[in-house]
Amino acid sequence: MALSLDDLTFLGRGLKRPECVLCTSEGSVFAADWEGGVTRIAPHGAQMRILAKNDDWVRPNGIALRRDGSFLLAHLGDESGGVFRLDRDGALRPVLTEVEGVPLPPSNFVLEDAQGRLWITVSTRLRPRILGCRADAADGFIVLLDDRGARIVADGLGYANEVQFDAEGRYLYVNETFGRRLARFRVAPDGALSDYEVVAEFGAGTFPDGLAFDTEGAIWVVSIVSNRVIRVRPDGRQEVMLEDSDPAHLDRVETAYAAGELARRHLDRIESRRLRNISSLAFGGPDLRTVYLGCLLGDSLACFRAPVAGRPPLHWEVAA
Repeated sequence: MALSLDDLTFLGRGLKRPECVLCTSEGSVFAADWEGGVTRIAPHGAQMRILAKNDDWVRPNGIALRRDGSFLLAHLGDESGGVFRLDRDGALRPVLTEVEGVPLPPSNFVLEDAQGRLWITVSTRLRPRILGCRADAADGFIVLLDDRGARIVADGLGYANEVQFDAEGRYLYVNETFGRRLARFRVAPDGALSDYEVVAEFGAGTFPDGLAFDTEGAIWVVSIVSNRVIRVRPDGRQEVMLEDSDPAHLDRVETAYAAGELARRHLDRIESRRLRNISSLAFGGPDLRTVYLGCLLGDSLACFRAPVAGRPPLHWEVAA
């Protein structure tokens, strides 16, 4: 069931690059804040910014809400990366800044699993990052941080982006943005990843970024540039649920992508009616059927009602 752009409503105001969005059961919505933290939007609409108070400089891309109410921030710096913990009082401290003796490059996403382990994605080792936005630049990787320490558990990915587990925790799914595919790994009890498998390949105009599962086992994938929301069913069939793009702009992007010449001008200027380069999604609301869309270029979150409920995330019952 395709949705109309007229079905969209918007939440929040003055948000700072709200790339990643999270929801909780009592109605709070949290969005990454590019100025160094997280913005909370309360159920009645009031906004509160939780920004780092110390001198450490952090650019949050992906964020995670922990059981104790603190946040994890994946730092997407110009040259450096890592994961930092942000407490509600603004205290910021590093969690991981290097792996296997090497400083982490700009880091994309962080996820905490049911065992308290952290899964971190780095999209590319190339500098500047735009050089990794090619089909042949497969140097993204996944880091696991657990009681044994930090180690790379998957490498050679085509711009590793958001990761999520299936309901049973048997598979870790990852979007490879400029590889144009959704893939998964089998997860061993010790966190080792194996049996890489492509779940879905995407065509022209689709660059998968964020993802979330619904209660029917389908995966909702958000595409930057084309502002597409795609539902990938368990049998692999794809359905475009929403799109807001300009064909001429997509043609220019496709030409540059095919030539290996994507540049910031292709990604930072989007031709669209209402959506501003959507990058993530989260199911929320009392029935988990309201979808909130994070974005790279807007200052609010687009929202719509989904035909099926989302699967509650691990942080669903964390107090706001």
